[in-house]
Amino acid sequence: MKFAARIQNLKSEGAYRVMGLAQALEKEGQDIVHLEIGQPDFSTFPPIAEEGKRAIDAGFTRYNPPEGYSDLREAIANYSKTRGIHASPSQVVVGPGTKPVLLFPLLALLEKGDEVLFPNPGFPSYPADIEIAGGIPVSVPLVEANSFSFDLDELESRITEKTKLLILNSPANPTGGVIAKADLMAIAALAKKHDFWVLSDEIYSRLVYSDSPANSIYTLEGMSERTLIVDGFSKSYAMTGWRLGYAIMPEVLAEKVSLLLTHAVGCTAGFTQRAGIVAIQQCDEPVHDVVKTYQQRRNEFVHGLNQIDGFNCRLPEGAFYAFPNVSEVGIPSSILAKKLLNEAGVACLSGTDFGINGEGYLRFSYAASKEQLAKAVDRIGTFVSKINK
Repeated sequence: MKFAARIQNLKSEGAYRVMGLAQALEKEGQDIVHLEIGQPDFSTFPPIAEEGKRAIDAGFTRYNPPEGYSDLREAIANYSKTRGIHASPSQVVVGPGTKPVLLFPLLALLEKGDEVLFPNPGFPSYPADIEIAGGIPVSVPLVEANSFSFDLDELESRITEKTKLLILNSPANPTGGVIAKADLMAIAALAKKHDFWVLSDEIYSRLVYSDSPANSIYTLEGMSERTLIVDGFSKSYAMTGWRLGYAIMPEVLAEKVSLLLTHAVGCTAGFTQRAGIVAIQQCDEPVHDVVKTYQQRRNEFVHGLNQIDGFNCRLPEGAFYAFPNVSEVGIPSSILAKKLLNEAGVACLSGTDFGINGEGYLRFSYAASKEQLAKAVDRIGTFVSKINK
């Protein structure tokens, strides 16, 4: 059967693939430490869950506006102001998870042959969505020595007359890197000089380990009219299965994205949206507590990894991923990840699941208990010591 060219290169995400393999091993009786999936290990905060149940009982189970309830969009706009992002509710579009509001702006903006710059290693949906939308993915390497940010000269060298958009992700998956404000200012200058859009994926914006929040390029002079922010509730509020995301963009673009939502998904579940309002308005303290927990886990897990021969792991500045350089182990990343799963019982991802520039790295999610993380370090260390003999 012949399929459309736009999906010829489409592949599954590594996280789902490895999770399936790990679950199959568990059915065979093997004990697996799950560090492969980017999902909080704690339950949705009680006020959010209770509001979701109440909303179902109250009848929020019917169709609603494709762009989302107005009071949720207002709550998002008000929260965004605390980050210096000044947008009206009419600029906010709500979707069933972050992925639709990542793809639909690309569908609205890209013509066939337009080039889109994206980070490599980076979230695998970026190049997939670019191709689905008819664009040409152009990867830009992230540099470990630059805290996994771009080399700005390298970034500029990849800009052409066909460049339509640049995707940023800060804090980043898989590296945990946070783009410095000085770099954001330089990137903003390039966007204005070469007249391209910026799509800023800020899904991990609340999961940072410094005293100051992650900066958004949207807040810089002249950038609000050419920037789209993609964000959501999954990572900060442990709402991965609730499917609730949003994007902030110029109003004229929001109208077009709302039309795409109308024809592609209809609307986002009403009870999920009601729960989202409670998340934003009532759950600041639980989020702060969770960030402290992640920070403790990060510190201990990264320290443990760095005791393993051949592992060299930078301390992530945000998100909940460790991305150690394992090139000195002497095994290709994909083979090492497979062996750790099958022979050591630790599920993780090869850096190459995030692009060719991920070779020599592994990604571990430390959104797991301290006991599980300690078990993983012990198993990895034992396995590596055997292959080094």
